[in-house]
Amino acid sequence: MPWKNQGGGPWGSGPKGPWGSGPQPVGPRPPDLEDLLRRGQDRLQQIMPGGYFSGIGITLIILLIVAFWLLSGFFRVQSEELGVVLRFGKHVRTVQPGLNYHLPYPIETVLLPKALRVNTTSIGMTLIEDPARRGRSIRDVPEESLMLTGDENIVDVDFTVLWRIKPDGVGDFLFNIQNPEGTVKAVAESAMREVIGRSQIQPILTGARNVTEQGVHELIQKTLDSYGAGIQITQVQMQKVDPPAQVIDAFRDVQAARANQEQLQNEAQTYANQVVPQARGRSAKILQDAEGYKEQAVAEAKGQSARFLKVYEEYKKAPDVTRERIYLETMERVLGGADKLVYDGGSSGQGIVPYLPLGELTSRRPPTTGQPSSGGNR
Repeated sequence: MPWKNQGGGPWGSGPKGPWGSGPQPVGPRPPDLEDLLRRGQDRLQQIMPGGYFSGIGITLIILLIVAFWLLSGFFRVQSEELGVVLRFGKHVRTVQPGLNYHLPYPIETVLLPKALRVNTTSIGMTLIEDPARRGRSIRDVPEESLMLTGDENIVDVDFTVLWRIKPDGVGDFLFNIQNPEGTVKAVAESAMREVIGRSQIQPILTGARNVTEQGVHELIQKTLDSYGAGIQITQVQMQKVDPPAQVIDAFRDVQAARANQEQLQNEAQTYANQVVPQARGRSAKILQDAEGYKEQAVAEAKGQSARFLKVYEEYKKAPDVTRERIYLETMERVLGGADKLVYDGGSSGQGIVPYLPLGELTSRRPPTTGQPSSGGNR
């Protein structure tokens, strides 16, 4: 028996299956794109009398397109960026952070390098992620850090370079160098090797770090300026300066010996600073005493000479009297403190023999205090 086509197949009208029901839609139905376009055309025809293909409609569409094109020239520069405006690929101006405007593409375009941010480049070491510590750890890079000094020693130098883009050199930074960070790293490593190569190892390891950092800073800046890189070096920091790991124990022993040597030298210098002034003081005192004795002796000699000349003048006037007076004064000085026995040659001297024990005849002096007397006076 042939089936009748009733618009739904052999099971009746509608999209029904053999069990009496067809597939049911699940969830919200998506919007009909053709319906949306049709509604938009209807509204546009209502706004523009005569249809959007008329002269007024075309003009309005062109004005809207031009307005959107002009509005596309607004752009925002973030706080650590600078806007570099290019006109047909040529740098024409640099704008500061904030809302700015440039002629729409393709007349002008804008580049936004982070010119106000301070960048960090490490040489001789690298930061790697450490999942165990939930952070970063530092790994040494010997091919970058091992350097030869001027006295043919090897030193391990890790340092960091802080740099930024020059405010007036953004164009040079963008168009003169292709890899800014790699260029800074290569120039910094070369500059450090040059400065270390003309220096001795001992000042580098002890007190000449500031001098080394300043020399490397100036050399890096000079090289980058010759490249026209538009980069400004803000600081060079030496993180670690040590001998190679293979000889670091022996080097530390040498450093300890040098420290002891310096300590002994300081102690000796302190002792010298104490003794030398005392010796100089004693020397000055002896010299002053000698000078005083000299002046005293000269003054006494001059006084005696003047006295002798006065006596001589008087002697020339009366030689006999003066001779007698000088004789008496001399005898008085010589015999004034001596023990004397006077014999006048009278009858009382009959018992005197030619030899007299004059020492026994003189009266004994009283004994000194604290010494026993040997006998009485005789």
